[in-house]
Amino acid sequence: MSQKVLVIEDEPTLARLLSYNLTLEGYDTTVIDHGAEGLQTALQKPFDLIVLDIMLPGLNGFEILSRLRQSGNRTPVIVLTARNAEEEVVQGLRRGADDYITKPFGVAELLARVSAVLRRSNHEEDKLTESTEKVITAGDLSIYPEKYEVILNGETVPLRPKEFEVLLYLVQRPGMVITRDDLMNVVWGFDYIGGQRTVDVHVSSLRKKLELGQESVQIESIRGVGYKLVMPKKLGAPK
Repeated sequence: MSQKVLVIEDEPTLARLLSYNLTLEGYDTTVIDHGAEGLQTALQKPFDLIVLDIMLPGLNGFEILSRLRQSGNRTPVIVLTARNAEEEVVQGLRRGADDYITKPFGVAELLARVSAVLRRSNHEEDKLTESTEKVITAGDLSIYPEKYEVILNGETVPLRPKEFEVLLYLVQRPGMVITRDDLMNVVWGFDYIGGQRTVDVHVSSLRKKLELGQESVQIESIRGVGYKLVMPKKLGAPK
């Protein structure tokens, strides 16, 4: 069965380009040119991937992305951003995007990114299916790998999938310096085309969400290298 891709893009020429090439590649492609209609379609029908423009009539891409994630929809999203618009990239990643493509882009790059995101998404689903129930405790944190759930002081911490995977990888290696390349390869995959800025954005967001714990783990930056997870004083390694 063909994988289903939803394209939310209002620029007619680009929408046709996306639709034509994705369909030619074998994807079952749906194109919506309005933000509110695109969100409604994404919430009502199952898709394997969403390609989402930022500037849209009705609702912009950031709003669509936020509402999708708030509703619990975890469909992978690739956002389309303008050239030299780093803030759009950062905003998109913080709101739950899985990858981004900067306009203008070539067909080969588009198809490569779509394939890579879908491959990673399928792998994550396999890992969730195969995992056995367990809990990892670190300071005030209780981490449930099979549920992608983190509890801090009795409250659920709303982490995006990639934030969770970054935290889990660091927690399992307390005190070790983990390079950005290591995190990129483990969490996003060797075939990920984006840059290391993606790692920094996710770690920054993760830190803010862990600040509420009095005995929460800390993620230290190692200048020019990567990150290290530091356990609260008087506490040992995760259990």
